[in-house]
Amino acid sequence: MPTATDARGHTVTLDHRPRRILSLVPSQTELLAHLDLADEVVGITRFCERPEHWRSEKAIVGGTKQVDFDTVRDLDPDLVLANHEENTAEDVETLDEIAPVFVTEVKTVEDALGMIRTVGTLTETSDQTSTLVGKIISRFESLPDFTSLRAAYLIWRDPYMTIGNDTFIHDVMHWGGLENAYGDQTRYPDVTIADLAEQDLDVVLCSSEPFPFHEKDAFTADLREALPDTSVEIVDGQPFSWYGPRLLDTPSYLKTLRERLPTPAPRR
Repeated sequence: MPTATDARGHTVTLDHRPRRILSLVPSQTELLAHLDLADEVVGITRFCERPEHWRSEKAIVGGTKQVDFDTVRDLDPDLVLANHEENTAEDVETLDEIAPVFVTEVKTVEDALGMIRTVGTLTETSDQTSTLVGKIISRFESLPDFTSLRAAYLIWRDPYMTIGNDTFIHDVMHWGGLENAYGDQTRYPDVTIADLAEQDLDVVLCSSEPFPFHEKDAFTADLREALPDTSVEIVDGQPFSWYGPRLLDTPSYLKTLRERLPTPAPRR
């Protein structure tokens, strides 16, 4: 019987290979698709955008933090995939009363590989997940030894928000030779332009998600004006924050990004 221990320390044991899976995590929904589990997945959230066609084919159970429990009960899942960061503890407790819930916690690339392996165990697709993990490891290990760039990674505007050392993005930045200027903090601290100006930055990375910095030049105009000697770069947020099969593409994205970023200036 498929058995695994989740991020809460709860052991989840299934009576059989799951046939009705509910995914509450976009990255893990994409993983289930990669594992050819389309027939088994019965429900997803409205934020599960990949694969795109699933949004019209699968039941939508609300958002990652606003789960429609009546819909979940109607779906009668035999496995629910949730995440410590994406889903609330209160929602998970309610879901525990409906079906077996496996909660993941992914803060590093290594954590992501462990999550992929465990999903393989629960869904009896370990041959496929082993192949996927092997490819991801090979591509990350092929990354060059980048010269360090001191960077701030912004995920929100009004107020500006960045990322601390206990986030998945922080670890991906490290793989790209990007020293997180706020690596001495945790979670998602608010920052001001004045704060950024004091950090002796080589680059400010403005993510395309969750705030769409890429949609309007006006969203970064004040940064460019206030930090004329610092590169302000729009980046695709998915290679930095999605931790399923998208990790296959992250190393090549980091290489391409570093090729267009400036050579580090001498520290002032």
